[in-house]
Amino acid sequence: MRLFDEIRNYKPANEQEERDKEQMLRFMADNPDYLSRENQIAHFSASVWTVNKERTKTLMVYHNIYNSWSWIGGHADGIEDLCSVAMRELQEETGIRHAVLVSPDILSLETLTVNGHVKRGNYVPSHLHFNVTYLAEADEQEELIVKADENQAVRWWTFEEALTVPSEEWMVERVYRKLIERSK
Repeated sequence: MRLFDEIRNYKPANEQEERDKEQMLRFMADNPDYLSRENQIAHFSASVWTVNKERTKTLMVYHNIYNSWSWIGGHADGIEDLCSVAMRELQEETGIRHAVLVSPDILSLETLTVNGHVKRGNYVPSHLHFNVTYLAEADEQEELIVKADENQAVRWWTFEEALTVPSEEWMVERVYRKLIERSK
C-alpha cells in the first residue's frame, strides 16, 4: 500500500487537491482494483509534467481522444509505482529517452473526467482517472516521435503558449497553471 501512503502524506496546495485527495483515499479503501482499467467507474493514472532545463517550456502531445494539446500520461494498469508509469509514458508517447525525474515526490493530484469513447474498436464508458503527476526535466534537442495510436503531434511550448493551445479550459485553469507555478 505504498501508493496509499504517498497520497495520504501528500500536502494539498489548494481546495481542488484537498477534495481530490480525500476522494482518492476513500476509493482506494473501498476498491481493491483501483489500479486496473477493469474498474470502469474509476482507476489510477499517472502523468508527467516535463520541462526543459531552463524551466521555461513544457513538452506536450496532441492527444487523439481529447482532441487537445495535453501533458503526457497513462493508466497504472496494475502498477503501484506511478512514478515509473509516468516516466514510461513519457518515453512511449514522445520518444524522450534521457529525461530526469526532478523528484520522486508527487507534484500534484487531480481527479479527471474521461468521456466515453472508442479505443481500438471497443467502446470505453465515461469514467474517472485518479491522476498523480510527477515532474521531469528533458533536453529540448532530443528527437521527438509521435505515437500515432495515442497522439498526432509532440511539441515543446513556452509556459505562456501551454496555457493557450489546449482546448480543455478546466485543464488549463485547474491543472496546467498549477503545474507551471510548481515547476519554476
